[in-house]
Amino acid sequence: MFKTKPLVIVLIGPTASGKTELAIDIAKYFKINIHNVDSRQLYRFMDIGTAKPTKEQRKKIKHFLIDLEEPSKKVNASQFQKIATESINRELNKKIIPFLVGGSGLYMNSIIKGFFAPEVPPQKALRSQFEKLGQERCWELLKICDPDLTKKINHADQVRIIRALEVFYITGQPMSSQTYQNPPPWRILELAIDRENLKERIFKRTRNMFELGIIEETKNIVNQYGPNLPLLETIGYKEAKDVIKGNLKVEKAIELTATKTIQFAKRQKTWFRNKNNPIWLNNKNLLKDAIINIEYALS
Repeated sequence: MFKTKPLVIVLIGPTASGKTELAIDIAKYFKINIHNVDSRQLYRFMDIGTAKPTKEQRKKIKHFLIDLEEPSKKVNASQFQKIATESINRELNKKIIPFLVGGSGLYMNSIIKGFFAPEVPPQKALRSQFEKLGQERCWELLKICDPDLTKKINHADQVRIIRALEVFYITGQPMSSQTYQNPPPWRILELAIDRENLKERIFKRTRNMFELGIIEETKNIVNQYGPNLPLLETIGYKEAKDVIKGNLKVEKAIELTATKTIQFAKRQKTWFRNKNNPIWLNNKNLLKDAIINIEYALS
């Protein structure tokens, strides 16, 4: 089953593209397990809002890297990389093909490309200052602080720009000089999904999320960890929290969540096309195409 370098299978794609369902079918066919690579599914109690695989789905196929930590304890990409690599190596030692599934590009690439970044914790006050400066001003600052990085990221990528400025102001060194790659000793087969009807899928999943109880889930998290938990500012939970506060009607919350998710999905697709080189599966028969590509990689 294994050549000189062991094979690791990766399935990526934007949110709501159907990765979980396809991954379970693939895992069943090849009798393998799933390693979830999602920056929010690794937290306990955040089930509905992260579209975490259900208990029934996890009974069918074993899932790793889920429910690793409490929402109050932030796990960054570097920490996750170490945890995930240990989990993957345990599978390899058992002669089982590791199967990584997720839409978190940075977390995925930290594993399969050995991408390392500075371990600087989020600085809430500093980030707030950068946000007040505005996108264009922050971009101009980054040109001065880290000109090499501005050649690699989009000028509209506010999240990465603010993170780079944050790292520079805390460490005094450009982020580009503190990042490096140390690829693991694996053969990587990257498969990807890109649905033509993704917008419709997102709207459907968002409504389903609210019907399943994301508002109640958010209430429980607020009761346990307080209303200022940073993870509650993420898409879906922020809108649910606003409903709880009485600032939003449910229908408006659904609309806002879907719109933000569509924008997020676009950023995910841009990331995968720029940072990864996957085989894009044929939408007419995703499972069949995936099996053909995996069997070819194993042959």
